[in-house]
Amino acid sequence: MELLSWNINGVQSAIGKGLIKFIKSNNYDIIFFQEFRKQQVPPEFDVLGYHYAAFPSERPGYSGVMTLSKSKPLRTIKGIGIGDFDSEGRVLTVETSGFYAVNAYFPNSRRDLSRLGYKLSFCTAIKKFLAELEKTKPVIIGGDFNIAHKDIDIARPKQNTGNAGFTPKERGCMDSFIESGYVDTFRLFDQNPGNYTWWSNMYNSREKNIGWRVDYFLVSSGLKSKVKSAGILAAIKGSDHAPVTLGIL
Repeated sequence: MELLSWNINGVQSAIGKGLIKFIKSNNYDIIFFQEFRKQQVPPEFDVLGYHYAAFPSERPGYSGVMTLSKSKPLRTIKGIGIGDFDSEGRVLTVETSGFYAVNAYFPNSRRDLSRLGYKLSFCTAIKKFLAELEKTKPVIIGGDFNIAHKDIDIARPKQNTGNAGFTPKERGCMDSFIESGYVDTFRLFDQNPGNYTWWSNMYNSREKNIGWRVDYFLVSSGLKSKVKSAGILAAIKGSDHAPVTLGIL
């Protein structure tokens, strides 16, 4: 099974930049999109042959997630059961025969860190939600975590220490996932620096590869032996984020 996750930075914009052609040209079994930003699914998705679900934010033009699945999910769960987070359309879960596939868009703590507390509360809440899911099946969680975990995950760690997305508390959120048994699948295959999934639109950052790795696929420890590949499609344009992939047996 092949999975893809991509912060598309607005679905209508992404469609205009070739998103539908990209989906048709590939063979992913499950696709996660973050920053869906629409109240309704555009009709272009109707002809793709996927089962799809969207969980938009109550605020138009903001946040939102969408999941496409070749096979009809056994169940779809919108949100994590906490209105303060669910109103922003941040988590969408589909149940398959072998695992739960959780599409997550973590909050941005903002440049002034005014939403850091909200983000940390979200981290705690989603971990509890995942723990409940794991009581019945293992979990794959993919999406935009808005956190660069280690120094290796950011081009300029010293200059960004304490900045939004790279504060000790946010990095500690990622630590807590790993400590509870989740596996950062990309690092199973590549321990090298220079692998990023987001670049600022300023200063030719993408061309210079001055970026951050903030998009992940994590899996429950019980799925680690089934992970066959994980990657970053850095050459795929259409958003300020690159898609990330996961292959699992």
